[in-house]
Amino acid sequence: MTASHLDPPIIELTGVRKTYRSGSIEFEALRGIDTGIDAGEYVAVIGPSGSGKSTLMNLLGCLDNPTEGHYRLAGEDVSEMSEAQLAEVRNRRIGFVFQQFNLLASLPAWRNVELPLVYAGMPRAERRERAIAALGRVGLSDRTENRPGELSGGQQQRVAVARALVTEPALILADEPTGNLDSGSTADVLDLLDELHASGRTIVLITHEHDVAARASRRLIISDGRITSDERAGVTP
Repeated sequence: MTASHLDPPIIELTGVRKTYRSGSIEFEALRGIDTGIDAGEYVAVIGPSGSGKSTLMNLLGCLDNPTEGHYRLAGEDVSEMSEAQLAEVRNRRIGFVFQQFNLLASLPAWRNVELPLVYAGMPRAERRERAIAALGRVGLSDRTENRPGELSGGQQQRVAVARALVTEPALILADEPTGNLDSGSTADVLDLLDELHASGRTIVLITHEHDVAARASRRLIISDGRITSDERAGVTP
């Protein structure tokens, strides 16, 4: 699945700034971001702690709004969406993978994976079927009834990836997904992201690790709230 030249970018940021205020103190986390990401791209956003990459992730995931500028998701201006529309975008059109896994300890793997479908109002039998199928896609068919505490860190992150996949979103946002993993589990999760990209999904990976970012076909370098470099694999910037 590749984007037609007639299709709008799946992500388009124009003049995006984000300022946080606390009393009389202001902090400008993003200082004018202009970029676009086409459907089917695999993009790493890389920068040190405090560079603005987590703020950017929150905006891309419709978890926050820019102070200035525009964010268009598949051609739609996010700032013009209602809270209900934003909730539907987050639940159906974007899959999230976080560093901390964000799994519910009391629930078995399949129940964690089905949660976005619960919010979508899908019938229970169909939720279970889709959740188990998603776990199969990440190699955990034999772990559907295990709770997070019975799984390794790498397995927990694969459960989180299955949860991100279960609504069949076009866009996967992965925020430091390997930050809590050992080298073997890191390779497994990155291989899984490679497979998702190969199947046509758009992947945006936030990381501070250059070897992790190297798996992407495009790298946006962010520093002090600005994109300082836009590099494509095999292309000298």
